[in-house]
Amino acid sequence: MEEIKQKLEKILLKVRQPARYIGGEIGSVVKDRSKTDVRFAFCFPDTYDVGMSHLGMKILYGLKNSVPNWWCERVFMPENDFEEKMRENGIPLYGLESLDPIKDFDFIGFTLQYELSYNNVLQMLDLAGLPVLSKDRKQLAPIVVGGGPCVCNPEPIADFFDLFILGEGEEVNMELLSLYEKMKPQAPSKEEFLREAAKIEGIYVPSFYDVSYNDDGTVKAVTPNVPEAPARVKKRIISDLDKVYYPESFVVPFSQIVHDRSVVEVLRGCIRGCRFCQAGFIYRPFREKSIDTVKRETKCLCEQTGYEEVSLSSLSTSDHTQINQLLESLTEYTDREQVNLSLPSLRLDTFSEELMEKLQTVRKSGLTFAPEAGTQRLRDVINKNITEDEIMRTCRIAFRGGYTQVKLYFMLGLPTETDEDIKGIADLAERVLDLYYQTPKEQRARTIQISISTATFVPKPFTPFEFEPQATSDEIRRKQEYLRSCIKSRKIRLSTHVSGTSVLEAVLARGDRRLCKAVYAAWKKGCYLDGWDEHFKFDRWTEAFEECGIDTSFYANRLRSYDEIAPWSHLDYLVSHEFFVRENKKAHAALTTRNCKEGCSGCGIKAECGGVYCGKNA
Repeated sequence: MEEIKQKLEKILLKVRQPARYIGGEIGSVVKDRSKTDVRFAFCFPDTYDVGMSHLGMKILYGLKNSVPNWWCERVFMPENDFEEKMRENGIPLYGLESLDPIKDFDFIGFTLQYELSYNNVLQMLDLAGLPVLSKDRKQLAPIVVGGGPCVCNPEPIADFFDLFILGEGEEVNMELLSLYEKMKPQAPSKEEFLREAAKIEGIYVPSFYDVSYNDDGTVKAVTPNVPEAPARVKKRIISDLDKVYYPESFVVPFSQIVHDRSVVEVLRGCIRGCRFCQAGFIYRPFREKSIDTVKRETKCLCEQTGYEEVSLSSLSTSDHTQINQLLESLTEYTDREQVNLSLPSLRLDTFSEELMEKLQTVRKSGLTFAPEAGTQRLRDVINKNITEDEIMRTCRIAFRGGYTQVKLYFMLGLPTETDEDIKGIADLAERVLDLYYQTPKEQRARTIQISISTATFVPKPFTPFEFEPQATSDEIRRKQEYLRSCIKSRKIRLSTHVSGTSVLEAVLARGDRRLCKAVYAAWKKGCYLDGWDEHFKFDRWTEAFEECGIDTSFYANRLRSYDEIAPWSHLDYLVSHEFFVRENKKAHAALTTRNCKEGCSGCGIKAECGGVYCGKNA
């Protein structure tokens, strides 16, 4: 520690935002290393500003540190300027709490939130002084663990990890570390430990599975090669959110981060079933916290951290069955204490005047909604289940409430999309603008700005669109230019998404183990921090794919048959393959499916999962 500390003192003032690299923030946990039996480096494979905003890290950091003889520390991806100084001065990647090198920890855990962060994992392992390939790390420790949403298909990075955690991590993390603490005095080999870990539900050890391929390049079979490995690995679920651990305090950063506020999780899962949305399926079933729990956690966090803003976090906060009562209860506290209450993840069809009144102190300047598609036909295809009347009703409420900005999010390249659907985006924005001018002057704001943001559709595993091809880069560019030509008003602004990152995201999202060599090759060519435009090097990724004999169109632009074995077929996220097939067929017929609140649609989630709407026959 002292050696690293002395070296840091010499370089910190030579880099941007040095506060990101020193630790010591209010709320950080420092323990006596001589009294700890298990040390865990929680690595967020992106910069401090992004990682410190991540709720999952806050939860698991507090949970692991609640055990007296365990110590969990935070680690983030350094920016290029600091990394350069680290290498020049022989500073390995270290934990912020102790300043100890993480290569000496028992576990190095990465949360995998986004496919374009994969190469950051390799860069961080290398900066730690460790081999990036799991087969080259012979000793028991450190054990390299991956978790998060991307673990629903970790095959493109399987060669770099010792094990993955599927699903929600609170219980399984504790079971994994308890197993390690029990076995550590016996000095087991890494394989001996991994064999025992594979018996824990939710633990996937990729080296315990062999993958074979057909002549056409598709997966033939994924077969366990040790008796401890189950044929299908089932994700873990927390059944009761009122009883699960939630931190009483957060680490409060010295410098500003992306989401610099308290965050309280109000529910998990989603009832909606949007066919493009991976999170809506892999986080099922729908579960929510009680009003008393949310209020208690809100009060505790605000008092402990000093934050003057709290955000209610979920995939669709306004779907809480008692949302109005929840907000009424919370605002009794937040108004009295002058705490700003933020409610992201609003649904168009649940926005009301009553809800707006409760949000007036929060979002008077602008509201953000996601129609996703410009025509009703295409919204039916993706099962968005909102109508234009609902869009207009919502905007009318917003305009009468004095809002000056409306942001509308759409996707380009959706299955069955036509130019008429693309033009529909511009037409819808024009109608929203017309609605503003139709609102009486004494009710509306003095000015208005309509913002359209489009992202490229990326087909993801465990969705009804996992079979669909992604539109090619040329097709997306043509669609973007056509949409731009359809927009006539200066009051409507359009922003589009760079297609190169979408291509790479699609390849990695549905890839198999053969992509590991391309990921490694791209990393060796200097590809990392790919989620940042200034660092993204698509030409080098293209070179890596070509050198490794990888045809990206095979993964991104190919229509997949319903009976093809997917690279992730041995991983069980509890929503059935048959359901995804049914939903895909309904999409091509432009037929919608009811949400969970309206009735079960037979997705496969079992009643014992504890979902609010999962009845006995679900």
